[in-house]
Amino acid sequence: MAKRKTHSASFKSKVALEAIRCDQTIAELAAKYQVHPTMVTKWKKQAVEGMADTFSRGGRPARDANHDARIKELHAKIGELTVERDFLAKAFGR
Repeated sequence: MAKRKTHSASFKSKVALEAIRCDQTIAELAAKYQVHPTMVTKWKKQAVEGMADTFSRGGRPARDANHDARIKELHAKIGELTVERDFLAKAFGR
């Protein structure tokens, strides 16, 4: 059974950029970089969709999917600690 090969993000972006340029066919690029043509097509599609997303946000970097959830969690923790601090300040201030 063949072992799956993982490719770095820089490799994928390099192949996708060449596919977008259309200097060579997908089959030629796949042979050149020794990957399946389906992967070249998939990376090209992801690159094009990623560019559209980048321009729609005004060029700001993409956030992780968990970024907003993590922010909410941290705000809740800040609120909890503020309530505890205020409670303890009143208790020891008497």
